[in-house]
Amino acid sequence: MTKPVNPVVIDDLHSWRGLLRCGGWSALASVTLIIIQVGIFATWPPVHTVREVFSLMNEAPVLGLISLDAIYIVNNLLVWLVYLGLGAALWPVSRSVVTLAVGLGTLQMAAYLGSNPAAEMLVLGREHAGADTERARILESAGEALLAAWKGTAFLTYYLLGAIVLLLLTWLLYHSNRFPRSATWWALAAGILMLVPSPFGTVGMVFALLSLLPWSVMCIVVGRRLLSLSSTSGTRASPTHLHQNSEAGP
Repeated sequence: MTKPVNPVVIDDLHSWRGLLRCGGWSALASVTLIIIQVGIFATWPPVHTVREVFSLMNEAPVLGLISLDAIYIVNNLLVWLVYLGLGAALWPVSRSVVTLAVGLGTLQMAAYLGSNPAAEMLVLGREHAGADTERARILESAGEALLAAWKGTAFLTYYLLGAIVLLLLTWLLYHSNRFPRSATWWALAAGILMLVPSPFGTVGMVFALLSLLPWSVMCIVVGRRLLSLSSTSGTRASPTHLHQNSEAGP
């Protein structure tokens, strides 16, 4: 259970109202996209070789982009908005830790956006369809390089930064009275599971799939709470009440 929020704190949240609402809806939307992506991958398993990707990009471009985690790009942008919303709500706990978490979260998203080759593979795939043998071989080599880089340094950086951000949020949530205690433990579970990146063989894939559960539950818990805080902060505390609280001392 969450503790009652002081009226002065509610007034402090008023200026963050839009960001709290944006973060709340983004958290719930992130869970929705995860469910959609899992459903799509269960129905149409992702392709892996360059020729398979090129073929899919020509036969079904949308499915080809999804196969290369285009939905995950949108989801990561939503996650960044969740970070911002949580940062606004957790700002009084520690400005230094919030700044560090949001800053690293921003670098995390930049690393992923720089690593994903979906658009490049679409362009190469379209050109590959009408290329002669020699040109097709060159395009396939370029595609191989893109797919290899996709799970390379930038992706590993993204993954490990995500784990660090979740562990920082765990500390902030633990020391905050604005969120249910369950949010702390779900964030901790997701952060620990993300310490093993998905490219690390079978173990990495298992940890990646398992991390989806605590992450999704955390998003539901904090998303609902952020929306609640955005509604609660709609009414400012009266100046008289604020004056009385300021005179009461720490």
